[in-house]
Amino acid sequence: MATKRNHSTKWIILSLLLLTTTFSNSTKLKTTPSPLSDPTSLLAFKSKADINNHLNFTTKTPFCNWQGVECNGPKVVRLVLRSLDLGGVFASHTLSLLDQLRVLSLQNNSLTGAIPDLSGLFNLKTLFLDNNHFTGSLPLSLFTLHRLKTIDFSHNNLSGDIPIDFINLDRLYYLRLSFNAFNGTIPPFNQSSLRTFDVSGNNLSGAVPLTTTLSRFQPSSFALNPNLCGEIIRRECRPTTPFFAPTSPPTVGIGQSADVHGLIRQPYEKKHNRKAAIIGFSTGIVFLILSLTCFAVAVKKQRKKKGKGSSGSSVMASDAAATAEAAVVMQMEQERELEEKVKRAQVAKSGSLIFCAGESQVYTLDQLMKGSAELLGRGCLGTTYKAVLDNRLIVTVKRFDCGKMGGHVSKEVFERHMESVGGLRHPNLVPLRAYFQANHERLIIYDYQPNGSLFSLIHGSRSSRARPLHWTSCLKIAEDVAQGLSYIHQAWRLVHGNLKSTNVLLGPDFEACVTDYCLSVLTNPSTFDEVGDSAPYRAPETRTPNHQPTPKSDVYAYGILLLELLTGKYASELPFMVPGDMSKWVRSIRDDNGSEDNRMDMLLQVATTCSLISPEQRPTMWQVLKMLQEIKEIVLLEDSEVDVRSSNVVAMS
Repeated sequence: MATKRNHSTKWIILSLLLLTTTFSNSTKLKTTPSPLSDPTSLLAFKSKADINNHLNFTTKTPFCNWQGVECNGPKVVRLVLRSLDLGGVFASHTLSLLDQLRVLSLQNNSLTGAIPDLSGLFNLKTLFLDNNHFTGSLPLSLFTLHRLKTIDFSHNNLSGDIPIDFINLDRLYYLRLSFNAFNGTIPPFNQSSLRTFDVSGNNLSGAVPLTTTLSRFQPSSFALNPNLCGEIIRRECRPTTPFFAPTSPPTVGIGQSADVHGLIRQPYEKKHNRKAAIIGFSTGIVFLILSLTCFAVAVKKQRKKKGKGSSGSSVMASDAAATAEAAVVMQMEQERELEEKVKRAQVAKSGSLIFCAGESQVYTLDQLMKGSAELLGRGCLGTTYKAVLDNRLIVTVKRFDCGKMGGHVSKEVFERHMESVGGLRHPNLVPLRAYFQANHERLIIYDYQPNGSLFSLIHGSRSSRARPLHWTSCLKIAEDVAQGLSYIHQAWRLVHGNLKSTNVLLGPDFEACVTDYCLSVLTNPSTFDEVGDSAPYRAPETRTPNHQPTPKSDVYAYGILLLELLTGKYASELPFMVPGDMSKWVRSIRDDNGSEDNRMDMLLQVATTCSLISPEQRPTMWQVLKMLQEIKEIVLLEDSEVDVRSSNVVAMS
């Protein structure tokens, strides 16, 4: 009996052990994370990123048919979720688990937080995260993705150094890190494959490495980094100043800015300084008068103590009168001197060149007036000259026709507006360097652009008829102009008001730069009615008396400019057509091949959308810029696919 009880007890204990082991194993199986499937990864991303519920991800339809998703078999290879107002975070262990993903684009949203670990995307070739609100430094996992060709992190709030690991991405073709808060130095990029590069608008410092690759890019790729220097950006690297060295104002060249951030200067800074000087000077005069008065009183008391005779009284009275008279004379002289200083300050303010954006005086009015002048043209604002100064510096001078200015444009209004517009600094805007006004004379001075206007590039000389530009040139120029206008509209809430092909100039590297911006408010609205070359660019809503230009009227003018660029026709020759007919007409006057017709059509669609009659139906300039960047991305992807197919054919042969 005891033996049976013992066997029974052992069996129960053994059963319990088996159950415990089984339960333990099953618990381990449940808690071990299994790899997420592609649709689960997409849903996990949506739950964190799509707080506004704009993504149409539903289990009622196959996930390969979801918005922005493209599959190859059961795997996601392309995910493009642009401009969908995604306002959450790009959470870890979501999209980074799509191991067959080739293209990821989340551009033009409002995603926040850090960029997550991307090491799981080992097949990724194209990554667009630009125009969001990402913060923090770049994840080092990025540099394990050796198939990456295209990277765009521009227009975020990223910070830290630009990792030197970038130089190990030997297939890199396109890199934009502009308009973030990166600091430190630029790595020595030397990939022969790199064709697009932009680190402008950061806090980078030191010399730009003089590599073969970086030497190919124009200075605008490095612009708005005030502490960068080197041969590539044509700025001398100077040694660090010793602590006890005498300080002196920095010498600033015509192509540089003394402002630390290069964009914004406190308005009326000079005026505040002048007022402070006058107040200080006046205070000194008052103090001097009080001191003299106290001195006279002290002398009077001292002489009273020494003697109270009649002769002493008369001498004392005489001395006191002389002292008081001397004080009054000195006060009058000091006041006269103060008045003269104020007058000299006013004359200097209205009778000399005023340099914008905190820049130091590079040349004087006298040097400007003595320089040789060449007439460049006459427009609705005035006459434009090319001036060569005695130091061989070349500038563009626009002399306003004051008869065309409204009566409301006083000296103070003109000064305030010039200080505002003179603060604009962007690679695609011709910098306004200085202005002058005295009596009825008003001048503004720009950097001289050596390669003429877009009008001349499109239409050629009178003796030769230019052919329409190649669509790649059209795309580049269109993006440059859109960058400049978008900056004016978004960063400064201003309006160009007179956009046309003659007001787009070509810089030293043939970059398109907008000029004559934000000046239309200084002229009578009827001025533009009198000038024929501006009329075709005017939006319908601004053709009424006393019209005011708006950002949407700038967009209309941009649409006409783009049509002029695509067709090679004068703006006044462009017919009004429905989009389908316009496409056929444009194709009939161009000689693009079939594949380029489609690319040209994309640009044409942007142009026709911008030039719609209703301003409400036109996009903003920022949206136009995004459209052009999407076209460029599509072209890059198509070209990379062609390269892959070509390499496969070569390998097979």
